[in-house]
Amino acid sequence: MVDGVEKTDAGTELPAAPPRRRPRLSWSGKLGVCVVAFWTVIAFIGPSISPYHEADLLDEALFVVPGSDDPYPETDYRPPSSVAWLGTDHLGRDVLSRVLFGARTTIGISVVSALLAYLVGGTLGIAAAAGGRAVDFALCRLNDMFLSVPAIILAFVVVAALGSTIPILTVLVGLILATQVFPFVRSLALDVMVNDYFEAARVRGERLWWIVAREILPNIARPTTIAFGLGVASHMRLISSLSFLGVGVQPPQSDWGSMARESLPGLHHGSVAALVPVLAIATFTLAVNFIAEDVSTRAGDGLSTRMS
Repeated sequence: MVDGVEKTDAGTELPAAPPRRRPRLSWSGKLGVCVVAFWTVIAFIGPSISPYHEADLLDEALFVVPGSDDPYPETDYRPPSSVAWLGTDHLGRDVLSRVLFGARTTIGISVVSALLAYLVGGTLGIAAAAGGRAVDFALCRLNDMFLSVPAIILAFVVVAALGSTIPILTVLVGLILATQVFPFVRSLALDVMVNDYFEAARVRGERLWWIVAREILPNIARPTTIAFGLGVASHMRLISSLSFLGVGVQPPQSDWGSMARESLPGLHHGSVAALVPVLAIATFTLAVNFIAEDVSTRAGDGLSTRMS
């Protein structure tokens, strides 16, 4: 190599390949990483650092003002104070404690259901792309059938039939959103299959599983990983919506969607109990979108356009 130019045996000169650089995040991407890291840590340690248990009803004696004539003050919708830093909800429970406990429930269900969605939807998407015309047609029509039913309505029907436990909600949300993962992964796999190296592998007589593991999966890993981050945010919105409508996580277990629903009447009393979980959902989902958008834009893979 001379002056950045590589000489081949035939005497032709080819420009040296530029060094691969790791994409650097912009300020919005770095902010997103910090916010997601914060909520991830809270999901792990939140219950151990919360002032109270999520189901504890705060005693009236905690709010008695020295010298006051009222020995039994109201405990519901209390404003922020040294007793309850973010106030109390409609039952007199500490909002901060419930947000810390709810982080584990909401984020945990979102991540596990997203893993299930990408496992099921991704596997079926690759199978549709590599399995031939008949398999592709059957899986696409089956996926279209489930997509034709609104997710909320399907969730209501399943919850009414099976109940609303956390395992059922996790599997339900994962399978519902797997219908959106399927066409995305299928399109990525089809893009790989039109390349020369894929055709070369088929001509060499490689088996289908070898082609999937060595040619398809490595080439769709990066955009799929970025999309997985966006998927976690989508799962959180669906789970919070179900809880807000009363068919998600059931009390006394806390999650951010049910907290917002239960404390809505407190807005008329100037309480922030309903706003805190909404801000938690908003900050987490926006942060995930900041990271995915930044990585996708700087990597130049057009993921945002593909998923829109």
